[in-house]
Amino acid sequence: MTPEPNRADLHKDPKRVSGMFDEVAAGYDRTNDILSLGQDRLWRIATRDAVAPKAGERILDLAAGTGASSVALARSGAEVVAGDFSPGMIAEGRRRHGGIPNLSFVEADATNLPFADDEFDAVTISFGLRNVVDTAKALEEMLRVTKPGGRLVICEFSHPQSPVFAALYSFYNDRVLPVVAKVVSSNAEAYDYLNESIRDWPAQRPLMARIRQAGWTDVAYRDLTFGIVALHRAVKRSVSEAIAQEHDR
Repeated sequence: MTPEPNRADLHKDPKRVSGMFDEVAAGYDRTNDILSLGQDRLWRIATRDAVAPKAGERILDLAAGTGASSVALARSGAEVVAGDFSPGMIAEGRRRHGGIPNLSFVEADATNLPFADDEFDAVTISFGLRNVVDTAKALEEMLRVTKPGGRLVICEFSHPQSPVFAALYSFYNDRVLPVVAKVVSSNAEAYDYLNESIRDWPAQRPLMARIRQAGWTDVAYRDLTFGIVALHRAVKRSVSEAIAQEHDR
């Protein structure tokens, strides 16, 4: 008897979410490319440009999946750590990209990162923050492992601000995507969760507020593909700025 596919829900139990991604790891990138109509490639380029990796930097790419985004960062000469809490994704990433210089894969829980304080020049997470059980804790952990003056880039599904485009997007997600997912994905039910998690996720400005509350500064965002996706950026205070803030209190 074939076991039922693993399906996460909005409680975001880490074991169920991780298990769901384990099941879709092999075909994950191809499925995303089809379902996004190729837009995922453009989102990856925009994220890489926002991170602006430089040779000699140390960068953490969280929710890295099979490492598609990590490879682009590593090509800059930066040392890139691809972190994901799905063992299946990490295994697939190592199989595909294990020989790339400056790129390593680490199993990592965003709410309890296995790294030292002030270790990375930049931290980025793409399409993974909304799957974390505790968003605030994850943002605080990212801040902890980032060097003073370092940067954060979050690429995540968001909410189109045009009512007309929002209606078209909702129609695609509710009517078209589930049908296509049944054809191209090994676990179509995982994409039902995708729709639920996008609807439940905060819009652009509320997410900015959450990032600020975690301690990040200079928080800004820009929409990609009419707001289907938003690219949020922030900076960790430098040592001098932190001292000045304490002095002003």
